[in-house]
Formats: sequence, C-alpha cells, structure tokens
Amino acid sequence: MKNKLIQTLLSVGYFLAGMLILIGIWAIISKITKNEVPSPTMTLEVFKEVIKQPFQNDADVKGIGTKLLSSLGRVGIGFTIGSLLAIPLGLMLGSSKIMMNICNPIIQILRPVSPLAWFPLGLAIFKDSPQASIFMIIICCLWPTLINTAFGVSTIPQDHKNVGKAFGFSTFKYVTKIMIPYSLPHIFTGLKLSVGIAWMVIVAGEMLSGGSGLGNFVWEEGFNGGSVAKILVAIVIIGVVGLLLDKAFSALQKKVSFTA
Repeated sequence: MKNKLIQTLLSVGYFLAGMLILIGIWAIISKITKNEVPSPTMTLEVFKEVIKQPFQNDADVKGIGTKLLSSLGRVGIGFTIGSLLAIPLGLMLGSSKIMMNICNPIIQILRPVSPLAWFPLGLAIFKDSPQASIFMIIICCLWPTLINTAFGVSTIPQDHKNVGKAFGFSTFKYVTKIMIPYSLPHIFTGLKLSVGIAWMVIVAGEMLSGGSGLGNFVWEEGFNGGSVAKILVAIVIIGVVGLLLDKAFSALQKKVSFTA
C-alpha cells in the first residue's frame, strides 16, 4: 500500500512538472512574439468566457461543450463500428496463417493511406459530410486493433492450445476460454491506439466537413479572422480529452493484463 501511494505521488509529481515546463515554454513563446501567441494567462481568461454557456445549442451559436459532445459522438460511433469489424477479423487472421498470408498484402496497402484521403471517398458514398467523417474514423480505427488482435492470437502458446484439445473444447469454448482471454491485452493495446488516432482524425475531418464540432470551431476561428486565444483553448481541450481517453484505455489494459 505504501509503495503504491509513493508511486501515485511520483506520477502526479512528474505530471505537474511536465505541465509547468509546457506552460513555461508557452509563456516564453508568447513573450517572444509580443503576445501574437496569447500567454497562458490571457488564454485562461478567454477560456472562462468560452465556458460560460458551454452547452448552448441555438441554430446560429453552439457552445464549446456542445461542439465537444458532437466530436465525441462521431468518434464514439466510428470507433465502435471499427472495433466491431477489427476484432473478429483479427481473431480470424491470427488463428489462420493462410488467411493472414492472403489478407496481409491488402492490409499493408491500405494501412499507410492518409486518413484524410478516405474523406472524399466517404463523401462520394454517403453524400453527407458527418457520415463521411465517421467513415474516415472507421477505416483509421481498423488497422491498430486488427493488427494487435491478430498478433495476440498468433502468439498463443502451444501449451494453451493443448489444454483446449485435452479437455475437448469446442471451437466456441476455445475462442471464449483461451483465445480471447489470452489476446485481451493485445486487443486493448490496439483499441488504445485506435481511439487516439480517431480523436486526432476527427478534428481534421471536421475542418473539411464543416458543421458542429471542435475541428470546425478551430477552422472558423483560424480562417475567419477569429481569436487565436480561442484556438489555443480548443487545442487545450482537445489535448485534455485525448489524455483522458488514453488514461481510460490504459487503465482497462492494465486490468485485463492482470486478469488474462
């Protein structure tokens, strides 16, 4: 218990030290640019203004909270669909060398394609910008989860497989009792990478698609003569949400690693 407390305090200390360094660099850049880049203090004042009505949802004006929820909603839909496709495919590819050899060239061709390249294709298919953004997220979420799941399945020790044979496990029982439990840490590694990519991609997608969302907020402020401080506020919010998503999946990953 004492060691765990010390480790927690050290983690908090490291985090605070990192934040202080970041704020210090930010303040120096602001001073060098003569406040062309607003200082942390100036940005904090703008942040207070931005969050006064965070969930305002009028036809013409939407609060920052409403935009955040809109972005999170698209990420949630795309990430969920992508994961539901990637995990079964990864289980199949990891358990069959023949299927892996057939599908691997396809994966290696499609995986390096820039996320933004999928947006026009999604727009051509769905004729709808928000749906095109979700399509882009689905494609980008596939690869990390699929590859990590397949790797986890392919590394199941022979002893584990022999146990299944010795007890006469059916295919379903083998998958649920051996394959998935052993692969869970790898699956969650893929999910963690995928949700991080999805959160990065949605901002770029919303810049292209317009509508509501944090990406559109950044675009409007940056290219319509808006406030640089508001752009920094959006960047901070995007970063904090990304950090929280990463921490959440890291906690889940540790849990399944312990129980797997």
